[in-house]
Amino acid sequence: MKIEQKTKEKEFDTVKTFRDIKEKISLELFGKSAQQIKDYLQANSLKLQVQ
Repeated sequence: MKIEQKTKEKEFDTVKTFRDIKEKISLELFGKSAQQIKDYLQANSLKLQVQ
């Protein structure tokens, strides 16, 4: 007897989303110096901080 599995389509795929984010950041930082990377992270991490 064969059992048919039903797969619910995800509305939000966390793994795919974070892969996309990491890829975007990687492309933006490619070829930059250590100081440029520090500046980038400092400028963009401010968006995440709650005051």
